[in-house]
Amino acid sequence: MESFEHLIKSFSEIITLEENEKELFLKAFKPISIKKNDYFLQSSNVCNQIGFLSKGLVRYFVFRDNEEATLEFTKEGEFVADYESFLTKKPSLQNIQALEDCELLIIDFDSLQHLYYVSKNANYLGRVIIEHRFIIMVSQLVTLHRYSPEDRYRFFLEQYNDLNQRIPQYLIASYVGVKPQSLSRIRKRIHKSIN
Repeated sequence: MESFEHLIKSFSEIITLEENEKELFLKAFKPISIKKNDYFLQSSNVCNQIGFLSKGLVRYFVFRDNEEATLEFTKEGEFVADYESFLTKKPSLQNIQALEDCELLIIDFDSLQHLYYVSKNANYLGRVIIEHRFIIMVSQLVTLHRYSPEDRYRFFLEQYNDLNQRIPQYLIASYVGVKPQSLSRIRKRIHKSIN
């Protein structure tokens, strides 16, 4: 029940839900658990559900030149999905993997469409969540193509500072787009510049 309270609290920070809407949301979302290193989604599969992460941490990654390239991280209180695959029903290019044991509340496509139909606030909530995801994706794309690895690491520290101790360094290096040894040198340079 704590997961549902977390979900409703997150929604209530965006909009005031009516009591009957809270009941509708509680019925529409189903709890699941994912163990560390297991997958919420694997590439070539269709993303059939959106998950609200009430506990834990996941990463999104793709394979580039036979190596894993980490795209982003999602923590508790945020939504997890490949929205393109979810909406188009096409196989995903992304993998979404648990970095810790995770507790999620999931909703499938049909249940979400039903919520949009019966709840006056669901469409607004959906739009705000998608806009937030869009901003994250655009920021990541811009930093990847415009900035140096050192600047991308600084961006990581700004975006995910609270996760720095929860994410292994080799995955931070993958996110920045460098080898772990290069990340170590970047970290030393930044540490020197602020001391």
